[in-house]
Amino acid sequence: MELSLLDRSRTRVGEPEAAALRHTVERAMAAERSRYRRFWVAEHHAVPGIASGSPPVLLAALGARTSTIRIGSGGVMLPHHQPLVVAEQFLMLEALFPGRVDLGLGRSPAFTAPVRRAMRQEEDPPDRFADDLTELRDYLDGTGAVTAHPVSDRTVPMFVLATGQGLAVAARLGLPAVLGGPLLESPDLAAALAGYRRDFRPSPRAQRPVVTIALDITVADTDEQARALVLPEAWAMARSRVTGEFPPLEPVAAIVDRPWTDQTRRRVEATVRHAVAGTPRTVRRRVEELTERTGAGELLVTTSTYDRAALAASDTALARIIGG
Repeated sequence: MELSLLDRSRTRVGEPEAAALRHTVERAMAAERSRYRRFWVAEHHAVPGIASGSPPVLLAALGARTSTIRIGSGGVMLPHHQPLVVAEQFLMLEALFPGRVDLGLGRSPAFTAPVRRAMRQEEDPPDRFADDLTELRDYLDGTGAVTAHPVSDRTVPMFVLATGQGLAVAARLGLPAVLGGPLLESPDLAAALAGYRRDFRPSPRAQRPVVTIALDITVADTDEQARALVLPEAWAMARSRVTGEFPPLEPVAAIVDRPWTDQTRRRVEATVRHAVAGTPRTVRRRVEELTERTGAGELLVTTSTYDRAALAASDTALARIIGG
């Protein structure tokens, strides 16, 4: 089982937002020491709790401070960009850090209506995701209508951050799929994965179906401690449903002391309940169950919490659990 990390550069109460980017670089360096396979960063625009809006810029910083770990996007939201521009950015990264760059691609819209307007998104845009993926692939491979530079003799790996519909696109284009979020809990998961594997068309980027599952995994000395570490992210997600803004991470003690509505409590408890959080033994059992159910060959760990020391300890422990 391969093991990778996705860091969203979460901001924390009491710290400048720039600190989140420095912490991402530090986490990538630690992941390399723990022999994680990949370290990916995300794209979010005008979200108060997330400092990373430009994966290529952040990846350049990561590449300069690491030497062996693969670096990539999880992902570039293709509807926000011209395929040629994305190709140029990632060909440049590949030239600077040869053989280490991944390109994960998604289709999620911006977080709120004002941000969607700022991103010049149409109210009901046509679905161009499959066509844009194809165009981007051709630019990366040097077969597009124009030539993207710098030209490379290496293939830049592409991954589709997939919903049910995205799985069909990944299968048709012969690309690896990354699954996460509600789909992992859905009763339709087995059928969606079966369809991806059945309809997969081999390509230069993948000769067979490749599935990665993305989820929060938190390891601590006790199950109770691990669940407490999940609380800051669970609280932020619940608050975003009420306020429309995704807030910075807060300390567990501050969250516990706040007034909770019944609705917020239900949402927080549901997030904590579905998280993979606990002792090494608990986490190993849950991971084995998930990989058996999905047939995934790689875990992309998306955990974030307020306590950075506890997060670092969780990353290190998980590397021992999965990688031995």
